Amino acid sequence: MSGGSASTSLRASFSYCVQQVRSYDYHHYLCLLELPINMRKAAFAIRAFNIETARAMDIASDPKIGLMRLLWWQEAIDKIYAKKTIEHPTAQALSSVINENKITKGWLKRSVEARINDARREVTEIPEKIRELEQYAEDTASTILYMTLQAGGIRSTIADHAASHVGKASGLLLLIKSLPYHASRNRHFSYIPAEVAAKHGLLTNQGGQLELRLDSGENLCNAVFDMASVANVHLQKARELAGTVPAEARPVLLPAVPAQVLLDSLSRANFDVFDPRLAKGVFGLPPLWFQLKLKWDSWRGKY
Repeated sequence: MSGGSASTSLRASFSYCVQQVRSYDYHHYLCLLELPINMRKAAFAIRAFNIETARAMDIASDPKIGLMRLLWWQEAIDKIYAKKTIEHPTAQALSSVINENKITKGWLKRSVEARINDARREVTEIPEKIRELEQYAEDTASTILYMTLQAGGIRSTIADHAASHVGKASGLLLLIKSLPYHASRNRHFSYIPAEVAAKHGLLTNQGGQLELRLDSGENLCNAVFDMASVANVHLQKARELAGTVPAEARPVLLPAVPAQVLLDSLSRANFDVFDPRLAKGVFGLPPLWFQLKLKWDSWRGKY
């Protein structure tokens, strides 16, 4: 491939990444627009990779096909670091970003391996402890922020620490929001840990198999409140670090804003994940108000 056509192909790959993030991860798309221009290409490629792995099981007609997609991405990461060409726009953009910014391979591997382990779970298999969901959020959401910081040349233990908390909060809250979707697909609340479900009377024993009840409105709201409270603690810890986080790192941590918006919307809905208001706008907030809030926090250097 000539230099000109290669450059055109790469531009098309980055354009594809931007469109994927805009279409499937709109709140983060708006966050990325607040990043300095020199960081956006890498950030969009990294987010697009996350979309590819996050949606793999949802778009598959058969769970085995979804798992195959995830295994393909696991192999693709190895090929990218081995300097092999992959005919996939997100992989091409990611390869360029990795070569330019020396992105740590371990973070990409952790992300896709967490998705693979989750995909291999039986639908009736319930996480035992909430810390398992925190670890899943760390592996899938916090790693995205670590890589974005690295792509921006930001080396700060404090920023990484804050990113860990923002990622855990964001990941937990998105799992909460997805509860109705997963219940509609497989008739289970797959992401309520057993310790929380048992506390609120949501567990039943069906032929020796523990299952989560779908008809416990108030008890379910109480369980969601407990999970959301853990996410809130992570947001508070991230903000306690704000004064010592380098100024150049703060735009990367803006995903704390949509996490807070979702948390506030859940609170207004009394933690009823089936409340239709949560599906409106951006996590229940009118899109214009969300954008204004995001820009205001970005302008103030907050997250």
